[in-house]
Amino acid sequence: MKRPKMVLFDYGQTLIAEQKFDGVKGTEAVLRYATRNKYRLSAEQVQAKAIEINRECGRFDPAKRHLFQIEIPNTMFTPYLYESQGIEIALSNSEIDTVFWNAAAPGVPTEGIKDFLEYLKNKGIRTGVISNIAYDPSVVAERINRLLPENTFEFIITSSNFMFRKPNKRIFDLALEKAELQPDEVWYIGDQYECDVKGSLNAGLLPVWYIGAMVQPYAEDKNILTVTDWNGLRKRMEESLK
Repeated sequence: MKRPKMVLFDYGQTLIAEQKFDGVKGTEAVLRYATRNKYRLSAEQVQAKAIEINRECGRFDPAKRHLFQIEIPNTMFTPYLYESQGIEIALSNSEIDTVFWNAAAPGVPTEGIKDFLEYLKNKGIRTGVISNIAYDPSVVAERINRLLPENTFEFIITSSNFMFRKPNKRIFDLALEKAELQPDEVWYIGDQYECDVKGSLNAGLLPVWYIGAMVQPYAEDKNILTVTDWNGLRKRMEESLK
């Protein structure tokens, strides 16, 4: 392996391990800020509508999301969801994202990630983030910086801000442009095989498949560097940097 000049990370289940998503709990938290609820809808009813709209948009269909590779940001989704049901919320779109996300899917740093980021910093290896995520970019950055306060990420690229979703090559190309690096100078670490591993490989980066926080089964790919913990990856990197 070649020493990377930069390591890019996925967000969910890579940097941060999120609890099982509970949309009703998130909607309950948001509805506490409702100044108008014309039809007196419950959190369960509002979330049922959210699921209906998401299905129409293909957000729950991995095949469609991989086919179009375009993000529908919550700044577009959320206003329609609430206003179409006669609900007014006394929060900005980004504040709604914060309240909803913190209630629906709180997260904690993956075990060992803080030490691994410190290791990269000490080695002079730059870092950044590319995430497929619909939440407002400022909300994503706030969560990452709050949970990993010592990080030195040069940028946090979200599909909600730049339209394209991994595995689309364009979002990786954007990161390379921002970093002013060539693909073979960068590693990309993520937990999703199609989006993170195949996407970064297709963009010319060296993919690392991190499975330490995965909750779903996976099929091993012996051609891809796969790690179950950050200490193990650190050892592999140290071997390559000798």
